[in-house]
Formats: sequence, structure tokens, C-alpha cells
Amino acid sequence: MARKNQLRVQRAGTVINLTSKQQESDVIKALVRVVECLGRKFNKKISLVHARQWRLKDIVAELRSTYPDTEFHYHFDSSSIRPDGGILYVQGRPGDTLTYPILIAEVKNQGTNVLRVQEGLPKQAKGNAIERLGKNLIGLRAALMRESIFPFVCFGYGCDFEADSSILDRVSTMAMFGKLNTTYLHNEEGGKFNRGSFYFRPEKWSVDEMVGIMKDIAGRSVLYYFSKYGEDQFRQP
Repeated sequence: MARKNQLRVQRAGTVINLTSKQQESDVIKALVRVVECLGRKFNKKISLVHARQWRLKDIVAELRSTYPDTEFHYHFDSSSIRPDGGILYVQGRPGDTLTYPILIAEVKNQGTNVLRVQEGLPKQAKGNAIERLGKNLIGLRAALMRESIFPFVCFGYGCDFEADSSILDRVSTMAMFGKLNTTYLHNEEGGKFNRGSFYFRPEKWSVDEMVGIMKDIAGRSVLYYFSKYGEDQFRQP
């Protein structure tokens, strides 16, 4: 199943291009299983595409097309958003220039203070991994403003996410004050709250746990696009 730089999900015909190191990550193992499940569920109704990154120039091009009276800007064609699990989307009809994401997954491990204390070292400041997550969130939320879903999920683990850690409120703020460990796919209050889903705890998330959550988000996202645009929009010749 594995090649040097890609994983191919045979049933769905989806190629997931990755480095060898990325292929070993739990989120990618979960992603492969999700794609296999989607292939069985939707059979030949959809064509799935996996991208390691979403270039800012492409996001801005779609925003300009959707909102022609609003100015959008970026600096470098090479700049991109690179979620840990990449972007999984359904392919539109030939000539369709829009991207239809059904799953965007991140994984953040934060907290080395337990080990540092054991080693007799002073504690480090909390928050680095979470702060880096914020930039991606801003870009992704803007990219999907035209839709009524936000199929984003982040799995966080580490001692910084203990129940008594103030870092949890940084995560809650990024979640637009939604509950943690809860799936928010559909936007609320007329689209004002495109929260996304934030699963955080001290213990590492297993592949099986991630599959269950990711499969739910991706499957319901496909149904959302079917409802909004019609199934014919995604049929391939």
C-alpha cells in the first residue's frame, strides 16, 4: 500500500502524497481509513482529492471570485497553509475552480513540564504549539466563509491540557468559546460562528478515536455539499 512518497487508497482511487515520515503519523493512518470508509459509503458518487497544503494564492483567487467587491491580498505565491493531515476535498465538475473541503485535520502535542520536573529542570512556558495553530485557523475560516460548514478538527494532547491548566482557555478562545471535545461542523447563528472541532486532553488520541471523529465530519460534509450544490456538481465524466 505504501510507496516512497505516497499512499494510495485503492478503493476510493485517492492518492495521498506524503513524505515517509508523515506516513507514520497517526493522523495520516486515520485519514487513510477515513478515505476507505468514504469510498465504501459513497461508491462512485464522488472523487476525493488530498492536498498537503492550500496555497494562499488559491485561497485568495476563490475569495475574489466569491466576493468580487472586496479587496484581498497576499505577498508570495509560495505561501501556504499546511495542516498536519492536509486538506481532503471532493472534486467538482471539470472546469469548477472552487475547492470543497470535507476534512482538515491538525494534531498538536504540547507539554514537556512533567518530564522536565522529573529531570530536575525548571518548567517551560506554555502555549507555543497552540499559538502557531491560530494563524492557520484565521486563514482557513476566511477560505470557507462562503460555506455553512467548517470541517476542521484539531486533536491536542499533552500535560499542558490537564483539567487545571489555564492553557485550555486559549484553546476555547480559538474555538470561538465552543465546548472542547465536541464536534461543531455546521456554522451557528447565521454563519457567525464557524467554530470547528477541538479535541484536547492530556492523553494521546488513538487512531481509532480519530477515525471515528474524522469520519463523521467528512461524511456529513459530503452530504452538505450534495444538499447545497446537488450531486451532479460532483459527478466525474
